[in-house]
Amino acid sequence: MAAVDSTVEFPALPSFKGTTGWEFTPLGDLDVDGFAPAPGADAAVASSARALFADVEGTVGLTPADEPATSEGPVILSLATARERHPDLIAKHLGAVVKPSPLVARNDAQWTDGAFVYVPRNVHVEAPIRLTAVHEQAGTALHTRTLVVLEEGAQAEVWDELYSADDDTEGLVNTVVELSVGANARLRYIGAQNLNEKSYVLGTQRAIVAADGHLDWITLGFGAKLGKVFLESKLDGRGAHAAVTGAYATHARQHLDFDTLQEHAAPSTTSDLAFRGILDGRSRTVWRGMIQVDKDAQQTDAFQESRNLLLGGKAHADAIPGLEILADDVRCTHAAAIAKIDAEQLFYLRSRGLPEGTAQRLVIEGFLQALVERFEEGTVREAVAAALDARLAAVLS
Repeated sequence: MAAVDSTVEFPALPSFKGTTGWEFTPLGDLDVDGFAPAPGADAAVASSARALFADVEGTVGLTPADEPATSEGPVILSLATARERHPDLIAKHLGAVVKPSPLVARNDAQWTDGAFVYVPRNVHVEAPIRLTAVHEQAGTALHTRTLVVLEEGAQAEVWDELYSADDDTEGLVNTVVELSVGANARLRYIGAQNLNEKSYVLGTQRAIVAADGHLDWITLGFGAKLGKVFLESKLDGRGAHAAVTGAYATHARQHLDFDTLQEHAAPSTTSDLAFRGILDGRSRTVWRGMIQVDKDAQQTDAFQESRNLLLGGKAHADAIPGLEILADDVRCTHAAAIAKIDAEQLFYLRSRGLPEGTAQRLVIEGFLQALVERFEEGTVREAVAAALDARLAAVLS
């Protein structure tokens, strides 16, 4: 773990509306530095009641710290162990992807949990890699970090899950994710958050994709009382591609805020982002997406959309797409929609004899099915569909 120095003075966090990126989610009375850093639970022994992917088979986890190191193949280690065994790799890559910020500064100094996945050149990891972080100690902050590096021509699939040990433990999670996808490499990264609804989550996640690299990024945001996540991808080489799929489902008084950026920094790059959300109760969600095309990124093709379905009359969603284009040979489009369940659809289903609750559920499932169909048939599609079903049941209960 990182050494914690209580004398360190961190950059000030945003504390008022009007701060760029925080207009819709001011931290208010939340004292981020009032939560003492503490390690999370051992995922192998922690309760998996809140785990979304507990039943997924065929995955491989972190290599035990006491297992002898191998000279070939991928590195799948806790970040602390990796820093001891592979100091040169860690020094080269840790902090090289994510941008500096007050949240990242705190994570840099206080991380206790984390994982390092390194796949050498042209190595293909067949089994999905499973990473887990569990917040356990009440009143503490879990600073966790994920660093995934794929060298040229490498391939891997990483499932990264964050959840609470129980339904009642209050606390804060500050998570940083760095994804480095080398030239002609292919990474599928699935990040899922299912903290309890007494927790806060602050996230800084960024990927850099090199020439002809391919990133398939899936993010699920279900838990937390309040959450703010920055999710950025940079297409940094000709032919780079990123597909980003996000889903959230909120109820009660949850507040989740997703701030996404698709940065095209090289010519002939493509990106495709789709977020969908279900809101009930008095919950609120924010999605603000920016497509940024740099001056030399000609022949960019980028798309983004955010669609929200309001189940309750007091739920509220903000969907704010944006374009910042400095090149002149591009195709960039966006879409945003916020709506209630279509009364005509409900009437049609009920006229076929279905109870109101069943009819409502079918309409919602159809709305979410568009996200599930972005994945090919197989384990990922099944696991994401199951996670959405489970969360929907909790929201509608």
